[in-house]
Amino acid sequence: MFGFTSKCLLSLICFGLINYELVDASDIPKNDENKPHIIFILADDLGFDDVSFRGSNEFLTPNIDALGYHGKILNRLYSSAICTPSRGALMTGRYPIHTGMQHYVISNEEPWGLPENVTMLSEIFQKAGYSTNLVGKWHLGFGKREFTPTHRGFDYHYGFWGGFIDYYQRRNKMPVRNVSMGYDFRRNLELECADIGTYVTDLFTHEAERIIMANNNTKPLLLVVSHLAVHTANDQDPLQAPEEEIAKFQYIKDPKRRIYAAMVSRLDQSIGRIIHALEKANMLQNSIVAFQSDNGGPSVGLFSNSASNFPFKGQKVTQWEGGVRVPGVIWSPLLHKRGSIFQPTMYIGDWLPTLADAANIPLSRSGLRLDGINLWPALSGDSFNQSKQKLDREIVHHLDDIWHVVALLQGDWKYVNGTMASGRFDTLLTYRELYDIDPRSSDYFAAVANSTTSQILRRYDASTLERKLVNKLRYEAAIRCGNGVQRSCNALLEECLYNVAVDPCERNNLASSPEYGDILRRMRRRVEQHRHTAWPTNNRRGQSEYDPSYHRCTWTNFLQDTPTDDYLVCGNDGPPCESAN
Repeated sequence: MFGFTSKCLLSLICFGLINYELVDASDIPKNDENKPHIIFILADDLGFDDVSFRGSNEFLTPNIDALGYHGKILNRLYSSAICTPSRGALMTGRYPIHTGMQHYVISNEEPWGLPENVTMLSEIFQKAGYSTNLVGKWHLGFGKREFTPTHRGFDYHYGFWGGFIDYYQRRNKMPVRNVSMGYDFRRNLELECADIGTYVTDLFTHEAERIIMANNNTKPLLLVVSHLAVHTANDQDPLQAPEEEIAKFQYIKDPKRRIYAAMVSRLDQSIGRIIHALEKANMLQNSIVAFQSDNGGPSVGLFSNSASNFPFKGQKVTQWEGGVRVPGVIWSPLLHKRGSIFQPTMYIGDWLPTLADAANIPLSRSGLRLDGINLWPALSGDSFNQSKQKLDREIVHHLDDIWHVVALLQGDWKYVNGTMASGRFDTLLTYRELYDIDPRSSDYFAAVANSTTSQILRRYDASTLERKLVNKLRYEAAIRCGNGVQRSCNALLEECLYNVAVDPCERNNLASSPEYGDILRRMRRRVEQHRHTAWPTNNRRGQSEYDPSYHRCTWTNFLQDTPTDDYLVCGNDGPPCESAN
């Protein structure tokens, strides 16, 4: 990375290089008829195996599971491997290489954001007449106001702008040298000081409930609930949950994993509460509710929350399946064949065209260029060619020429060249717990059926959800690795090629087999084609004047706000931050 020198330079470099067409509002109809409410719930750093519909019994997620059993489990759902790139892909329908966000995250002290000349999902839905709302995490830049949610298509935002906060005090200390602790919580552009000391997962859930009840079916609603859970808080107290929630998991011996289970449990309850609010507001019969994690869980290392991506190797940040394949489910009365597993490969960037189609928002005349594809016909009906999709579907997982890591999926084939952290995360990092078992798992079906989500969604089922179907779906959703390692790959020294349809755990490197030489060469060529279309990376280093200690101890729009010595924030007697070490 290189240093940032001025706002003008930032605008020139980040946003002047690419002449990108924006959506023309005149091309988007605003007729509210047949526009479903869309509720998109995004977990942060949730491990692939930390939803119990994949088969784990260590702790259960009955509401998330019920959403899938009454709707669809998204079996091959992929995201980017880390927060900012994945959120950028969700909001733009573009690979990170086509927004300049392919290299790492936006750290709070850095003066850049998602390019302003890239159209966002929120802007499209806002122009189509939706009430657009974001609750929770943003993490797409806030150095200037134009980067922030209410300048990027959201009518309303309640939450935080940066990468993470403390679950109770809502402050953030980035793990970089000479940066202070700063307060980060807003209602739109204003500091939000109420309810400090309340667990933030509950705060976000309550705000989502309030928005739903206020809407009360009067206008099509886009509600993105972007939870902090289950990301870690600050280094000195990374894992946080209410004591009464932790007490439910005393059978888990590992104290970190016990708190993590409580954090997941509160997240799971949030889904049930949101479903209940939608039903109470008489909105469920015309709603689409989707849930997924933003990336794989960080099992070890920086921001480790003890998440499990079993049986995949790798974790958050990495190019392996443990970093990019994530848990996800979707429910709506509009779905075809609910109570099933959706097998087509899906990418987080598919949500923009998929949800736009579901909302009857045509994109064909907009000039919008997307990498995501529209899967709504496949989700809501029969018009989908599964065999063609398996051959043609492509996802650029990584193309980072700073860290020299490439990962490309084409159909069932995955190509990897290079790796992270000197290969420290290139193995299976967690195992499924066989002894610390959730007591509810003795009757798993009853735990799911008695959840708030199942109690409500069963009213919309064509037939009763039965134990036999739940057991069948759970069995089919479990990942099986095959017959052990045959040809391992050292990604520091060689190329890797896997057929992830039969080898999802990436145990058998086929790159050196002559019979797969044509596939290997084809994927190398495709990587080069993508490299020629990649935007320059936008990452910029921060400077000392961006530190919250110069801005009332808050993370603020530091490129525009004048530094001040006034440390009184939210009525505190002193600064809500600590000096940099």
